[in-house]
Amino acid sequence: MRVSEMFIPTLRETPAEAEVVSHKLLLRAGFIRKTAAGVYSYLPLGMRVIKKIMNIIREEMDKQGGQEMLMPIMQPAELWLESGRWQVYGPELMRFKDRHNRDFCLGPTHEEVITVLVRNDVRSYKQLPQLLYHIGNKYRDERRPRFGLMRGREFIMKDLYSFDKDEEGLQKSYEKMHRAYTNVFTRCGLTFRPVEADSGAIGGSTTHEFMVLADSGEATILYCDTCDYASNVEKASLPAAGLDAGLEKLEMREVTTPGAHTVEQVTEFLEVEARQIIKTLIYKTDKEIVAALVRGDRELNEIKLYNALGCLTLELAGPETVKEVTGAPVGYAGPVNLNDVRIIADLEVAQMVNAVAGANKGDAHLINVNPGRDFKMDLVEDIRMVTAGESCPKCDGKLQEAKGIEVGQIFKLGDKYSKILKAHYLDQNGKEKPIIMGCYGIGVGRTMAASVEQNHDDNGIIWPVSIAPYHVVVVPISVKDQQQMQLAEDIYNELSGRGIEVVLDDRNERPGVKFKDADLIGYPIRVVVGKRTAEDKVVEVYNRKTQAKENISIEELTDAIQKTLISLQ
Repeated sequence: MRVSEMFIPTLRETPAEAEVVSHKLLLRAGFIRKTAAGVYSYLPLGMRVIKKIMNIIREEMDKQGGQEMLMPIMQPAELWLESGRWQVYGPELMRFKDRHNRDFCLGPTHEEVITVLVRNDVRSYKQLPQLLYHIGNKYRDERRPRFGLMRGREFIMKDLYSFDKDEEGLQKSYEKMHRAYTNVFTRCGLTFRPVEADSGAIGGSTTHEFMVLADSGEATILYCDTCDYASNVEKASLPAAGLDAGLEKLEMREVTTPGAHTVEQVTEFLEVEARQIIKTLIYKTDKEIVAALVRGDRELNEIKLYNALGCLTLELAGPETVKEVTGAPVGYAGPVNLNDVRIIADLEVAQMVNAVAGANKGDAHLINVNPGRDFKMDLVEDIRMVTAGESCPKCDGKLQEAKGIEVGQIFKLGDKYSKILKAHYLDQNGKEKPIIMGCYGIGVGRTMAASVEQNHDDNGIIWPVSIAPYHVVVVPISVKDQQQMQLAEDIYNELSGRGIEVVLDDRNERPGVKFKDADLIGYPIRVVVGKRTAEDKVVEVYNRKTQAKENISIEELTDAIQKTLISLQ
């Protein structure tokens, strides 16, 4: 292709709406354009990258026995009502009515569609296992679309669903997809880690997220500095340490703590450590009001609390509700004599001895509070946030913290959907059993954006060769010099004939403009045709990743470029 004929609307200034690097550079380099909040058009360069990522995904899915299909974007409400997720999914589900007043949604995911499809056509164990996938658009009405392709309302996703006879089969399918995902993101040139994660609205028993490590990532991951343990901070869990075990339980009594309503103020006033304080947080769910207890030196993990309660909605109660429930202003709530409120205690709280807690009255706390003796715990669960510096749950190492961008996630669904949607099969003995399922998704556009987050400099994008829109740009210094242009054309034709993806920048622009655009767009190799080319038959070859420049003869150029491209993969 000739750049003069291509649609590459580069920008010199960064649009004000762009926050993260990938959003800025993909807009500036002419890969995407905003249509509406969270909705983007992929321009020709962007589409080439997307297609390359898709092809890598297809190859790796097919290697593991995946079969590609295409499912509809429009999904009837009946399917979601049958699964029970029409109400559960919440406002992110884009709903609409057709002309006959029938309810539909734009698919954010396809568990219902694929499960019913298999239910209608799979009858026997002889038809299992099956690995079915498709690549298509998904829709989620994000409250706050942001970061360009990172968090949009319309996005491209690959989702594969596995259907097996039993848990053993599911484990094999899960391992296949774990292997396939590792290959996909490795081939895309990404530095990533698979981490244990929460299953969220998809559900299921076991799940891993594939996180691309980047400072701009929205997710926090914890990983061991010694072994291969890694987990999303929302999922990370450690056994409770009984720090106070063996202490004599003293008599509980009330003390005055004027104006001390934060952990820091209470520790200073009472001269105690934060770990000796029971922090009581009041939450509202769709069913009830609960009190969640964690140690004063810990943060509560709302995802863990949500899962422990099995609720549909969860939010921190406001001051009025706290006052109504406890009789005290915010900062003085405690579990003792807290009536008609279910108490959920963290594992560490259950082991505390002679703790400090709010007295459920203003300017007062209780000391020597002992769980079990002084208050009843309705539920004891791990509900606290694990932090960097704590011990690894698998070895003697320490946990480190990093930011990550989720580009893929794999789930063991079990019979979550097959049971409720009645997707059954007959086993060898003619007995009806639910099909055991798995779900595996990759964000295609997000993978593209994550690559930019990891591969860029102040001048623009540095694409990995495997997903670069083109591999080489040939830049003649002067398009008015007929000899230069002829040599540039010859090089372009030679490279193209050898299967190298190449563009010719034949625009009548200053060399500096062409170089800046080449760096911004991120072609892995730039070949400069100048006066010396005409005189000595030598061109300058610039490696975008290493920034190394080398003079190479035209005769050796094609072989040299092929070797460089291989070395960059």
